[in-house]
Amino acid sequence: MLKEQAVSALGKQSLLMPAWVKSALNANDRLKLYLTLLQSAAQHANAPTTALSDFGTELAQAGLQGSTWPIELIKTAYIDGDTLVLPQLNQLLDALMADITIMARPVCETDRTVPLNITARRDHWIKQFEQMKDDEGLTRESMTALTQGNRKEGDSFHLLVMDLHKQLNAMASEIATEIVDDANVWQIEDGDRPLIQAFMRGLHRTAPLKFSHPGLDTAATRDGARLLIQNDIGTNDAHVLVIEVEQDTVSMTYSDLHVERFEFFKGMLEEIGFIWTVSTPVQSDVLNSGKPYRVGTAIFKAQGQDLLNGLEAAASRIVFVIDWNRARKRLRHFVNKNQAYLILQRAAKEEWGHMAWLLAGGEQLVFNAMQAVDTEAFRIGDRLDEVLGESVATTFLLELMRMCSSILRQQQPVALVADEARMLLARALQQRTFGFDLLAEHAAYCHTLAMALCDVLENGQYTEVTQINDVVSRAKTWERQADHQLMDARQRAERHGQWLPLVDLLERSDDVADALEEAIFIYSMTLIEPLKGLPSEVKQALLLLANTTLAAIQDLIKAIEIARHINVLGEPIDSDLFLQALWRMLRAERVCDDLSRQARMTIVRSLQSSAAAYSLASDLANVIEKASDHLLAAGYALRKMVFTKTGISS
Repeated sequence: MLKEQAVSALGKQSLLMPAWVKSALNANDRLKLYLTLLQSAAQHANAPTTALSDFGTELAQAGLQGSTWPIELIKTAYIDGDTLVLPQLNQLLDALMADITIMARPVCETDRTVPLNITARRDHWIKQFEQMKDDEGLTRESMTALTQGNRKEGDSFHLLVMDLHKQLNAMASEIATEIVDDANVWQIEDGDRPLIQAFMRGLHRTAPLKFSHPGLDTAATRDGARLLIQNDIGTNDAHVLVIEVEQDTVSMTYSDLHVERFEFFKGMLEEIGFIWTVSTPVQSDVLNSGKPYRVGTAIFKAQGQDLLNGLEAAASRIVFVIDWNRARKRLRHFVNKNQAYLILQRAAKEEWGHMAWLLAGGEQLVFNAMQAVDTEAFRIGDRLDEVLGESVATTFLLELMRMCSSILRQQQPVALVADEARMLLARALQQRTFGFDLLAEHAAYCHTLAMALCDVLENGQYTEVTQINDVVSRAKTWERQADHQLMDARQRAERHGQWLPLVDLLERSDDVADALEEAIFIYSMTLIEPLKGLPSEVKQALLLLANTTLAAIQDLIKAIEIARHINVLGEPIDSDLFLQALWRMLRAERVCDDLSRQARMTIVRSLQSSAAAYSLASDLANVIEKASDHLLAAGYALRKMVFTKTGISS
């Protein structure tokens, strides 16, 4: 499928043929290198003790310096009967199919007469490569069909590459073109060169982030009053970008079959100052197999240097949509959809990109690190954010992308990335605070319930049952939301034993929430006819009890936040503050015991004539005291969990 058809569908002139010829010639170099590597693999398999040839320079020249499989193809090859067994066979076949497609594109998909039946030969080999994927290696006949160069012995893949190369050389000489900073241009004016150079500056700044992935070839020409610039983003026929520059206006038309990627690119250009007009999904019989794709136009108005800066900035963003959807899908193994989008957005903004991460192994790089670092912490099927928490998981993945980009751009080995990923994840595990997020949220609900109880006991406006019903309803909601934190921890504990201490602590804290919600309900019953509430002295005694419980909950919240940051090498001052908060909770429980007795004596003196009020007030005092008892148990559970975390015997 010609990209020209996409450009035609967008109502623009075709510009890509010079760029296609250039890409095809690069593909020719890679194909010849693959065939050389294949022959070396056969030689090494037949004589395993011979020294391996160094293909580092050739791989670098072909843009494959970040790939390890070509060398592994030689190292791991061996003979089994009549077959050359190649563990990397599928990677070789994928590379051969991709590059023969790129190489044949300008020859087979034009109106020119194609001799030597090249199109049918190309299709034959693509079909053959697909069938070979079911094999473990290549037979002698297959090797000969791939590599022999003698026409008297019949056709071969090598001969097809040679014939295509001759056609490409002829086409290159036919296309009268000028090169401006690697852009293929023709029929331009002198005033167009600064615009093209500005675009290419931005493209060159970030183009290395695509590594060996095809795409980003640029062509430019003048069409009347407009300068047209087209960029070959990738291999998909509906993924096209055409720019028109006329006077002080840049108009960019962009099409994409992925709505999410379209929105991603749209957002990047909006940050630069482009204003978008997005059309509804478009359908074309000749594009994207007839499936709908999204088309939009972005306008940038500027003058002088701002116009050049806008072109440069827009060009620098193009590389970040290459293989964007593949990266997004792989990130979904570890974080939710929104976080995956934000990670790719940040990686683009910082100009790290995502291609290095994909080349270094992508999701497998992370899975391997998860298994290597802690098999107890991570189990098959776990999402990273479920173990580390969303914040820590996002930070880890961003740092991994930055590190992959830095290491591969320095042409260091991929094995180094794997080591760094494991070290990075080990540090992230030490920083994980997701369990403390659950604790803090649960404690916040307990705090809200305690404040509500203190409010109804202190506030004189709650004299009718109808006035307190809303508080009772909200208290029930808070108690249920606190339950959800406990249920979440229990579900995690079913998969990982490491969550059991957290479950124990949350169960004790949940008893606090249950008691406080029950206390609010009991107080509402004291307002039912004919009771009409409790005497002020009784409410004051109960309020002292509730306020002390509230203060203890505040200390629990402080202790949780301190414990979040305590580790094996924790600062002594943090440990002291943590223990002080726990001991204040212990003291609060003892104070609550005394206040509960005082409240009961007040209840006896004030409510001896009303059995119902006496019973409800006594139950209320008892429930609030139970909340303080549960708080103490939660404090001891937190102490045990922190001591275990820091390696101290409790």
